[in-house]
Amino acid sequence: MFAKKMIKTPLLSSLFCLGPYRYLIRTAALGLVLLSLCRIGLVIWLYDRVAQTDLLWQVLLQGVRADIIVVGLLLLLPVLLVPLASVRGLGKLWFNFSYYWCLTALVFLVFMELATPAFLLQYDVRPNRLFVEYLKYPKEVLSTLWFGFRIPVVTGILATLALSWLMRRIFRAGNCSLSRWSIAKTVGLWGLALLLLFAGIRSTTEHRPANPALFAITSDAMVNSLVISSAYSVLYAIYNLKHEARSSSVYGTMPNDQMLHSSLNWPWLKSYQFNNPQYPTAHWQQAVVKREKPLNLVIVLQESLGATFVQSLGGLAVTPELEKLKQQGIWFDQLYATGTRSVRGIEAVVAGFPPTPAQSTVKLSNSQQHFTTLASVLKSVGYHTQFIYGGEAHFDNMRSFFTGNGVEQIVDQSQMKNVAFTGSWGASDEDVFNAAHQQLTVLHQQKKPFFSLIFTSSNHEPFEFPDGRIELHEEPKNRVNNAVKYADWAMGQFFNKAKQSAYWQDTLFLIVADHDNRVYGDNLIPVEKFHIPGLILGADTKPEQLTTLASQIDLAPTLLSMMGISSCHTMTGRDFMLDKTSPGRALLQFDNYFALVQQKPEAQDLVILKPDGHSVAGHYQPQNQQLTLSDQAVSPSAQQQALALVQLPSYLYREQKNSSEATCL
Repeated sequence: MFAKKMIKTPLLSSLFCLGPYRYLIRTAALGLVLLSLCRIGLVIWLYDRVAQTDLLWQVLLQGVRADIIVVGLLLLLPVLLVPLASVRGLGKLWFNFSYYWCLTALVFLVFMELATPAFLLQYDVRPNRLFVEYLKYPKEVLSTLWFGFRIPVVTGILATLALSWLMRRIFRAGNCSLSRWSIAKTVGLWGLALLLLFAGIRSTTEHRPANPALFAITSDAMVNSLVISSAYSVLYAIYNLKHEARSSSVYGTMPNDQMLHSSLNWPWLKSYQFNNPQYPTAHWQQAVVKREKPLNLVIVLQESLGATFVQSLGGLAVTPELEKLKQQGIWFDQLYATGTRSVRGIEAVVAGFPPTPAQSTVKLSNSQQHFTTLASVLKSVGYHTQFIYGGEAHFDNMRSFFTGNGVEQIVDQSQMKNVAFTGSWGASDEDVFNAAHQQLTVLHQQKKPFFSLIFTSSNHEPFEFPDGRIELHEEPKNRVNNAVKYADWAMGQFFNKAKQSAYWQDTLFLIVADHDNRVYGDNLIPVEKFHIPGLILGADTKPEQLTTLASQIDLAPTLLSMMGISSCHTMTGRDFMLDKTSPGRALLQFDNYFALVQQKPEAQDLVILKPDGHSVAGHYQPQNQQLTLSDQAVSPSAQQQALALVQLPSYLYREQKNSSEATCL
């Protein structure tokens, strides 16, 4: 059926056909050539943007790497089924299946690349999540395409048909018989094929496999999108859609107007004006602290440093350096994380964004650019913004999220020289802090205002750190309490140097955990495992202890106010410089449960929303870490208040209302 006598020499015919792999190998070769040619065409078309990054060759070479991943993914199923080709009675069925599967895969690649220019013109990136979402509205989309992009649509369809016909001819080329290989030959080469496919899809021998964030090599989102193919971009968006649950459908529903009114009805938001209907949380935050020259900002985001490890918060005595530093700044005595993952901590601390039952916005496709963060706010007023991390910055999609939302410079493991110790998660904390100190010194010498996010990783399983730095808290060495003590030591060394540096007097520092190390417990929500340390120090900060209940989302507005930065943004956290007396609240997302915690004189009241639409009330006593659930039903007003707070971020994300381009009317 598929044989066509074009190659007569038996040896050449054998090499050209390659048995059950004939269509798979041709697909791989044609796909890689096609995607590279299309990328080169796009680079030529958009050369001015690409040239500004000075990364032309990286765009092209890393693009080939990304293409191998997507071609490998498209071939995964047929390669897994190759042994069927050697089974009697299934050989012909196998060849038909692999032929049509591979041809469909190539047509998909062609179609997506031909759809790219028009999408780029409209959205300045390759087809992505928005491309997929528009498929829900075929009538409107087809109408828009026909009346607004008729020539590109017709040209694209004709080109797709022409290229599909050409590839079909290439597929049918060669004097290839349908004879079966022996089972031994098929299975023997099948193992090699699987190994090559695994290596191509994983694309790295490092600790974590490659993902689209690995290819975010510039601060220009459009150029980053050129590196990966449109097919890869769309497939990844489809994969991510399953994580983008609507919070209202998980816990209940309420009208948007009511949700917005309830979400913004807190004492510390009363003085702000929310007048832009397009961006309902956008407001002008006037800095409480007046400065002739705004301060720099450094955030030290400590991996897994919960209150469990801070003696003054009721934990173990394994953070002596932090205990010393707390005497020199503003100490948050009742600060709570929003979740249990690093990306959730990043989302809350850096973007001031509340939690939802969906994945963190750090990993979701609709927040990879134009999403409000401290970096986007500070970059807009002339700050140099950077992210410093000892591991691979593409982990958990961090590189993509940061570069698309205001971070200009990424310093990760690959750029750190003379590393003292490398563990499973990358360079040790002392190496990270040494790199940070060098960076901050240079930036200060250049008289550039800067924002630097330093993310540590030594306090992470398998708890690896260099010998001879600390007196171990316990044996054996690779235990969490020892890792915490080492991380605390490394941070202490950094602050000893920072206090002696020229940049200290011009810089505000925040030390905060992303989450606790393990969030567990018998309670519906283990509230005590969300309790984390937080400390603001540096510059002219006076020692103070805040006992008010606070959330990670309150940190960004407070920092902006202390830095002397007045700005328009969409963050709804609390500025503690503006209001220190109102009872506080915290927002906790634990698995499928969401809790609104509110401060009361003797205990903290909780409203816990469950995914079946029901809710339960609770009382938490921080002194003995005891959560007591109530038999009484939650009042409708309390449930609506909690529901509003969990529905707000879902709404802002889904409708793209948390934009860094929001304006204040």
